[in-house]
Amino acid sequence: MWPRVRDDKFFASALLGLIVFAWISLWIWSRSPWGRFLGHGEGGEARLGEDYLVLLLVFVGGWTLMTVAMMLPTSLPLVTFFRALVRRRADGGVLVAFVVVGYLAVWTLFALVVYGGDRGIHAAVDQVGWIDDNAWMIGAGTLLLAGLYQFSSLKYRCLDKCRSPFSFVMGHWRGRRGRWDAFRLGVDHGLFCLGCCWSLMLVLFAVGLGNLAWMLALAAVIGFEKNHPLGRRLSAPVGAALLVWAGVLVLVHAPLGDVG
Repeated sequence: MWPRVRDDKFFASALLGLIVFAWISLWIWSRSPWGRFLGHGEGGEARLGEDYLVLLLVFVGGWTLMTVAMMLPTSLPLVTFFRALVRRRADGGVLVAFVVVGYLAVWTLFALVVYGGDRGIHAAVDQVGWIDDNAWMIGAGTLLLAGLYQFSSLKYRCLDKCRSPFSFVMGHWRGRRGRWDAFRLGVDHGLFCLGCCWSLMLVLFAVGLGNLAWMLALAAVIGFEKNHPLGRRLSAPVGAALLVWAGVLVLVHAPLGDVG
């Protein structure tokens, strides 16, 4: 029993250490000269004269850290269950690592999409004066999109998958091809996780990607939605709050007397 207990403690410590390392790295990064490149406003302006590939790597690296800090903790039930399932295999630890890598790969690819969209938005702001004069609409639109998605059937289907780690692993794990199957399991889980959480992650663009307080708050909401039995009941209130927030931005920046 002693080797098994020691192995469990090492596994838990390694995962916890990885998550803590990601949060500390983000805290340091947000206070460094590179922190501005994670923001939508100042960072976007700074990108215009910089090397595209370097900035892409910086953004993707920062987004991957955010994924480890915010999203990996919400997937610990699945990772822990899979770890118990493959415990007796000689390559069990490697298989768990491949699940985590597959999961993070999905969010890293999503970072590329987000970066491309962010570049496109800044290009539109630079070229169209009306968009530049009404840049607040970008944040309001992001909040509106996130709020509406909270009520979508797709989000609820993805949440149902994420809330059942036992049935998810049993339905997606084959084990015949070892590491490849483990990687595919991580990718599959990452896709469903992306399906229920992508819009909330985009809210970071409205509040600031380097804002650790908002990151912690959104991570708590996402974790509760995915893993708590009452998480499904939280989706609608969060969606309503986001819609109200978007409405307030409209009222503040576009008074009724100025419309038209």
